[in-house]
Order: sequence, then structure tokens, then C-alpha cells
Amino acid sequence: MFRMNRDMRRMLEKMGVEIEELQNVKEVIIRTDKEEYLIKKPTVNLVKMQGALSFEIMGGEFTKNQLEMKEVPLEIKEDDALLVARETGVSKEEAEKVLRESNGDIALAILKIQERKSNNA
Repeated sequence: MFRMNRDMRRMLEKMGVEIEELQNVKEVIIRTDKEEYLIKKPTVNLVKMQGALSFEIMGGEFTKNQLEMKEVPLEIKEDDALLVARETGVSKEEAEKVLRESNGDIALAILKIQERKSNNA
């Protein structure tokens, strides 16, 4: 366990930095979109400086895992599909298809359909 000496702690306090060690931390998990970092039995300090909080993680057993990406199907609301279909004059099915391509963004779906129509004219 890391212990800061008294002089260093006083100097940081004068600069407005507060450090608090979090007690009994069992593990820290850091998850990105592709990986997971697991740190068991770390020492964790909460650092408060100029209104900002940060965590300092030290030591512990470290493992890195690749995450399996599961694609979750995008749910298109019927009202959204009907709105896009009404605004663009396409079928509800076509509106749903373009909404999926646009990640559910109604305005983008309408623009894509209008662009396709103008390219086919």
C-alpha cells in the first residue's frame, strides 16, 4: 500500500489538492468498446483538484480480455417509420429500411430518400 509522506501531503494540500484513499476496493474494471481491463486488489486514491475528480489506480493483479461484440438489432418505432413514409411518399417498409441504414435518425432517413429520388429522376 502506498503511503504519502507528511511533507508531500502538506505541499499538495497548500496547492488545493485533496487525496483520499478508497478503502476495501476489491477490483476495478475498465471497459472499452473492444477490451476489458480487470485490476484485482488495487490501491485506489480519489484525487480532488480545482473542482475536478480523478481516480489514481495502483498495483494489483492485472488482466486484459477481448470483448465479444454482440450486435443488437435497432428497433424502429412504427410512428417513426410512418412519419418518414408520409414525408417522403415511400412505403412504410422502405422507410423502415432507410431508418435502419440511418441508425434511427429520422431527418437523415428523409434526406437519404429525397436524395435517392432526385438521383433517379
